[in-house]
Amino acid sequence: MKLQVTREKRRSRKTKRVRKSGFSWRAIKKALSSAMKKHHLHMTCASSFKQLSGIGDGRVVAPVQQLQSEKAKKHVSQGGKSLGNLMRLTYTASDFIDRGDHMTPTRSPRENISTKWREIHGQFNWENLLDPIHPWLRREIVKYGEFAQATYDAFDYDSFSDFCGSCRYNRHNLFDELHLTKHGYKVTKYIYAMTNIDVPSWFERPNTGETWSKDSNWMGYVAVSCDKESQRIGRRDIAGAWRGTVAPSEWFSDMKASLEQIGEGGVKVESGFHSIYTSKSESTRYNKLSASEQVMEEVKRLLEFFKGRGEEVSLTVTGHSLGGALALLSAYDAASSLPDLDHISVIHLQDIVPKLPGIIFNKILNQLHALTRGLKWLYRHVGTELKLDMSLSPYLKREFDLLGFHNLEVYLHLTDGFHDTQSKFRWNARRDVALVNKFSDMLIEELRIPENWFQVPNKGLVFNRHGRWVKPFRDQEDIHSPFGEAPSHDFTAKNMLAHNKLQV
Repeated sequence: MKLQVTREKRRSRKTKRVRKSGFSWRAIKKALSSAMKKHHLHMTCASSFKQLSGIGDGRVVAPVQQLQSEKAKKHVSQGGKSLGNLMRLTYTASDFIDRGDHMTPTRSPRENISTKWREIHGQFNWENLLDPIHPWLRREIVKYGEFAQATYDAFDYDSFSDFCGSCRYNRHNLFDELHLTKHGYKVTKYIYAMTNIDVPSWFERPNTGETWSKDSNWMGYVAVSCDKESQRIGRRDIAGAWRGTVAPSEWFSDMKASLEQIGEGGVKVESGFHSIYTSKSESTRYNKLSASEQVMEEVKRLLEFFKGRGEEVSLTVTGHSLGGALALLSAYDAASSLPDLDHISVIHLQDIVPKLPGIIFNKILNQLHALTRGLKWLYRHVGTELKLDMSLSPYLKREFDLLGFHNLEVYLHLTDGFHDTQSKFRWNARRDVALVNKFSDMLIEELRIPENWFQVPNKGLVFNRHGRWVKPFRDQEDIHSPFGEAPSHDFTAKNMLAHNKLQV
C-alpha cells in the first residue's frame, strides 16, 4: 500500500561506516519529523503480477491501473466521533472483553479456490474482481499481508538483547507463536540481509554490547503450502515474505535514490534497495550469500522437488515498505532465472518508502511532460492498484499520525472492510479490529484498546527460580544457524503438525 508524502531530503557532510547497532531511533524520528512538510493521504493496496522479466527489455509492461479516480476526502483533525458515527460501530468496548464463545469469529470461510486461483492471482488482470472485490481475492490479500506482518511481529527490536536483529522464534515455531498455522504453510528457510552501510554520523550512538551478529539482520523467510492447503488453493505455493524498514541503517538505505542496473535490458533499481538485496561478504557469519542468493537457492530447491513430483508450483512474494521493493526484486530474479515456475505473483503492500522516488520523478516531473518524456531515468511501477479510503472505517481516528499511516495492520484492516468504492466499511468484516493498535494508536478511544499493546512481557526479563529478574537464555533450537538444517521434504499435515502444531 502507499501513502503519498512530500519529503525534503536531508544530507550530512560526514558519513562513516558503523555497526548495525550503532544508531539511535531518536535521531531517526527527529530527522523524519523535520523532513515531513505536508501529507496527502491516499492509501492503496497494490498487486504486481507476472511478466516481471520483461521490464525494460522492450516487452509490454503492465501499467498501474486505478480503480476509480476520486478526490481525497478531507479529514478533520479531531479524533472524536459523533453519535451517528458511533451507532455505525459493529464492535464496542464491551466486545473486547472475553466472555466466552459468543464473540464473532475472526476468520472468514475458507472455500476451495482450486478452479479459480489463476483468476484470483491476476490471469485476466483482475477484471470484475476488484470493484466490488471478490471475497476470495480479499482473503488472499489478507493472507499474504499477514505473512508480511509476521516479519515485524517476530523481529527482535530490543537493543539490549543479545539477539537484537534476529527472529525471536525458530522457523518451526514461527507460525505457531504468531497464530498463523491457520493458513496451512510451513516455513522452510530464514533470510538474512547485511546492514553494514555508510551512514551519517548523526545516526550513531554508543553500542550497548555485543549482539548475535554485527553485520546482518533477519529479513524474512520462505514458506510452502502443506498438502491439504495445496489441494484447497489448486497448486503448491511457495511464499516469500520480506520485512519492511526497521533498523535505522535500513531507513538510510531507503533514502539512497540513485539507480543501479540489474540483469539485462537496461533495468535499473534504487541503489539502497539493491544494496540490502545483494550485499554479501565472506567475513560475515550470516551473509556469505546475499539475501537474493538465499531466496533463489531455496525457491529453486523447493521447485525442483515439487516439479519432480509432477505438481504445479507457484511463487508468491509479499512485503510492506522496504519489503515491497525487495519482493519485486525477488520476483524479477525468479522470472528471469526459474522458467519452470508456473506462476509468479507479487502482493506489494505499497507505501511511501518504495514509491517516494516515483512520486518525485514521475508525478511531479511528468507535469512537465514536454521536457521529461525523453528521459530514461523516470521510475515505472507495475501492477494493478486496489485503492482504500481510510475515512470509511468507523474504527479509525481522523488525526494525523505518520507512523499510523505507515502501519501494515491498518492496511489489512481496510482491506478486510472493503467491498467496493461506493460502499461503506463492511459491517461483517471478520478480522480482529484490535490488531490495528498492535504497533500504533489509530483506533478510536471509544473502543478502549491500548496503544502499542503488542509487547514482549516485562521487556524480555523473566523471574528465575532463584528469585532474580534476568534475561532468558535461548534454547539451542532457537539460536539461528546460518548453515540451516537438513532440508525436510515431508509436507504432509502430520509432519506439519509435529513442527508447527498445525490444527488439522
